[in-house]
Amino acid sequence: MKIKSIIIDDEAKARQLLNAMLEEYCQDVEVLASCENLPESIKAIKKHQPDLVFLDIEMPGHNGLEILDFFNEEEVNFSIIFTTAYNQFAIQAFKLSAVDYLLKPIEGDALEQSVKRFSNVKQKQNYSYLKELVQSKQLKKMSVATSQSIKFIDLSDILFLKGEGAYTHFHLKNGTELLSSKNLKQYEIMLKENSDFFRCHKSYIINLSYVSDIIKSDGNFVMINERYKVGLSSEKVSELIKILSH
Repeated sequence: MKIKSIIIDDEAKARQLLNAMLEEYCQDVEVLASCENLPESIKAIKKHQPDLVFLDIEMPGHNGLEILDFFNEEEVNFSIIFTTAYNQFAIQAFKLSAVDYLLKPIEGDALEQSVKRFSNVKQKQNYSYLKELVQSKQLKKMSVATSQSIKFIDLSDILFLKGEGAYTHFHLKNGTELLSSKNLKQYEIMLKENSDFFRCHKSYIINLSYVSDIIKSDGNFVMINERYKVGLSSEKVSELIKILSH
């Protein structure tokens, strides 16, 4: 039975080369789609339900690891072989977490061995491992799926996030507001390793870089960028003051 696969790489020559190498060294692998960006690849994965995804890590505007942000655990029925040209941090992380990777320029023997390892195991990779890998890299951008598109925004541009049920409002420093269909808890998990962000209230995550005041009258509030007044839970007051004092 053929191994269904998808190639994701922003460079057309890299996609063509990998496709050709799979035809030469791994005839049991069938390439169902070749994608140049994250939005395109998400659609392709949901459409073709591949067994294996060859994923470039470093792509302009975003990190290939962010692909996991668009799938729930039960939807990740595929394994990933990461491809990278130079990211030594990523290589070390992959070794520690037993996640497979190929170093560019990809060699035929290495490709063949990676596919063989996948064939021998024949089970999807541990989702928690992959999520830990994502969170271990201090991503500088975040992908936000809106009703019309997928936006890639710099974390440094986020003033605060406001949760409303199943949705999250992103307030950016240029005055833009984005509405995401993910709830605030999901973003809290994504940002938990980033020390710039703090869950100050059940409805708010703030960027500490933009805190201008803490108000302790008529309830507790945080002023963001001297402009926005957001809620501050009473049990979070001391913790926030301590963080900002360091």
